[in-house]
Amino acid sequence: MASIMEGPLSKWTNVMKGWQYRWFVLDYNAGLLSYYTSKDKMMRGSRRGCVRLRGAVIGIDDEDDSTFTITVDQKTFHFQARDADEREKWIHALEGTILRHTLQLREAETGFVPSVQDFDKKLAEADAYLQILIDQLKIFDEKIKECKEDESRRKIENLKETTCSMVESIKHCIVLLQIAKSTINPVDGIYQPNPLESSVISTMPTQTALPTGSGPSAPSSSVTSPSHVNLSSNTVPDFSYSSSEDEFYDADEFYQTGTSPKHCIESPLTPATLPHSGTGSSLKRPDTNESLNSSMSNGTTDADQFDSHDDRDDDGEGESVEEHKSVIMHLLSQVRLGMDLTKVVLPTFILERRSLLEMYADFFAHPDLFVSIADQVEPRDRMVQVVKWYLSAFHAGRKGSVAKKPYNPILGEIFLCHWDLPSENEENSEPVSEGPVPWCSKNNVSFVAEQVSHHPPISAFYAECYSKKIQFNAHIWTKSKFLGMSIGVHNIGQGCVSCLEYDEHYILTFPNGYGRSILTVPWVELGGECNISCSKTGYSANIVFHTKPFYGGKKHRITAEIFAPNDKKAFCSVEGEWNGVMYAKWASGENTLFIDTKKIGIIKKKVRKLEDQLEYESRRLWKDVTVNLKLKDIDAATDGKHRLEEKQRAEARERKENEKQWETRLFHEDGECWVYDEPLLKRIANRH
Repeated sequence: MASIMEGPLSKWTNVMKGWQYRWFVLDYNAGLLSYYTSKDKMMRGSRRGCVRLRGAVIGIDDEDDSTFTITVDQKTFHFQARDADEREKWIHALEGTILRHTLQLREAETGFVPSVQDFDKKLAEADAYLQILIDQLKIFDEKIKECKEDESRRKIENLKETTCSMVESIKHCIVLLQIAKSTINPVDGIYQPNPLESSVISTMPTQTALPTGSGPSAPSSSVTSPSHVNLSSNTVPDFSYSSSEDEFYDADEFYQTGTSPKHCIESPLTPATLPHSGTGSSLKRPDTNESLNSSMSNGTTDADQFDSHDDRDDDGEGESVEEHKSVIMHLLSQVRLGMDLTKVVLPTFILERRSLLEMYADFFAHPDLFVSIADQVEPRDRMVQVVKWYLSAFHAGRKGSVAKKPYNPILGEIFLCHWDLPSENEENSEPVSEGPVPWCSKNNVSFVAEQVSHHPPISAFYAECYSKKIQFNAHIWTKSKFLGMSIGVHNIGQGCVSCLEYDEHYILTFPNGYGRSILTVPWVELGGECNISCSKTGYSANIVFHTKPFYGGKKHRITAEIFAPNDKKAFCSVEGEWNGVMYAKWASGENTLFIDTKKIGIIKKKVRKLEDQLEYESRRLWKDVTVNLKLKDIDAATDGKHRLEEKQRAEARERKENEKQWETRLFHEDGECWVYDEPLLKRIANRH
């Protein structure tokens, strides 16, 4: 008999609206996690319920290191371990059991375990059929050109359309075959699970008790083969069950079979991006014949020189993900809980049609709030305005409710844009030729971003408004983790708002991002504690992005407190939703509307038209991918992405062979930060 892991956990019960102590037994052979109200009840065989593990999905949450979920049979079970170590040991044992029984199910369905040769044969056959159909399409095109009768031409066009559909289906099958082939064990050519050891899987300190459990002090969880437990495979029920079906909670929310867009796994707003796909550099530093400013100085401020179109404007959110779900499931089967996703390549069909660098520009979707920081006379009011702008900066990156993933910027990629402020005056309409966006006027807010590093993936960005003497410099690099039903992204870095007239610098940090429910209808959540502080004035703010608890609670909640120098009690407390309405409560007792993101208008950024952009600007760089995603030609989009990546790799190899280091275009490293080369502060100082 294979080892059985047993021990205490707390389980959420909807009947009691809380955590209840339970004794759990994991049977590796049976693929079953059974639970009892106590160890004595387990000895007597009085089972309270069980979770069938075949086809189950485990989920964890970075915001809580002791809880985990198991989703199966359209139900979600919530568990709580004593601490992170205990959770890790249970998850390790559960993952091994799930893998074994999921593979057994596949073998039972197919009747045999395929070898590498089997896959190669099927791939060759599929490729041959694909070539035949591609040749046939060429013949159809020639006949359509030669055909003079409308009826005959219509019939040929119908045949061509059917053939195109068949081509797409075969391409999809080839992708699935290649993914499945990659899971073959290279030692003997057979796909085999790694069975759990028959000895100890995990042990824990003795005399431990669950702090939230209602039962007695519990002994440690351990792996044994007790003779008193009889859980042979013929006792496995058809479905997971509990003595009270009311104990299940949130299955509808987290395991629904709804629809979602094709580009659907993840991309939270700016500070919550999915991992880089492991590509190198493709663009070299511009030489003296093509400097950034000289290339841009040819632009004018005429309206027809700019394009404010957001390429997400016509995204549909009602398309089904089912046709791609098998690919997603295969991809997810290759990763483990807690695994760093930096080098995991995600399929093209989940991409949003813009670069991450362009997403960072959404921090300034309300440029009027940003520049008004400098208009405040008192230090206290400036800090309040910094917090107001900061809290307005997150909703604009999410056009819809469904999570999507932007392009991973390549090394050396840049993005430039600017915003016209609502109340510009003619006095400062002259261009700021030495600024980051040379065609901008002194009243505009200009923005530039650059991918300055690939390992780790670091993006740096800078914004300024000359007339208000205010600037912002930031860098962010992401570290992504697979959480089962979610993907979490930690954002490492900081930003700095500088009010030059007052010589004040406000240092701020960014929240983490989560793509939730990635197998059904993905949605974005922000989480974590952030800080804003000004060393000169002593004012500071603490902001908490609250993740939604699985029982009750609202999504997207934030709370913030703003402190005067040396005060421990906040003079202003803010509460609400970062993508909705936020209210302020002041020390005086007054309650006011702080900001309503649903009513304040987003000011569209202006970007030069593609034909005027340099080759390494985001929209021009990703043009082929963007156009084909818009046309829903996934294969052509994938080809465009592949060509770009191959060019990056080739140039990275060339630099390595020539022992050359990549040189950034517009930013430089200063300690642990990345700083814009020619900020407004430096340019003003040079004049004096």
